[in-house]
Amino acid sequence: MARYIDANCKLCRRERQKLFLKGSKCFTEKCPVERRNFPPGQHAQNRRGKFSEYSVQLREKQRVRRTYGVLEAQFRNYFDRARQQTGKTGETLMKVLERRLDNVVFRLGFAPSRKAGRQLIRHRHFLVNNKIVDIPSYLLNPGDTIQVREASKKLEVIHSSLKRMKDTQGPGWLSVDKANLTGTFLRVPEREEMMIPFNEQLIVELYSK
Repeated sequence: MARYIDANCKLCRRERQKLFLKGSKCFTEKCPVERRNFPPGQHAQNRRGKFSEYSVQLREKQRVRRTYGVLEAQFRNYFDRARQQTGKTGETLMKVLERRLDNVVFRLGFAPSRKAGRQLIRHRHFLVNNKIVDIPSYLLNPGDTIQVREASKKLEVIHSSLKRMKDTQGPGWLSVDKANLTGTFLRVPEREEMMIPFNEQLIVELYSK
């Protein structure tokens, strides 16, 4: 299975904004975006010129894709799926990405980042509707319950993540029981509830060329 294995912080620097790929490190002064807010590479600081329309659209697509940790072919499949459904294609695409299990585990506070969520899921630490699911791209439906396996409830990464988010109000489309380490996917979120600063219309325009 293909996966990205290079440094995650390079992705944030390439997009010139925090994509929150490293969990707690993104909130500290160690974040490379804070110290070197320019793309990686020997001559990155010397690059000049205006961005073309295509470049702007491509960068937006890359920001969304890298934020959710999705590779190119899978992202295109999500887009084609969204285009076949009714409603705005861009919003539908974002809703599909938010339904991914690794994203929901992160949103519930059980993992410090989506990447950490993917690792925990692959290591079979979560149940969905009382069944083990080890597929990070598993799409949840309204009413699905997510819970930490009994044997995994003492994992430090889960408790430290919940502790960091104790003063943060979770999204309204999820409910979480921190005491029992369970959560419920109540409904598919509306676009304004996702709290992500992306312009998905640029992605639609890019793929419509």
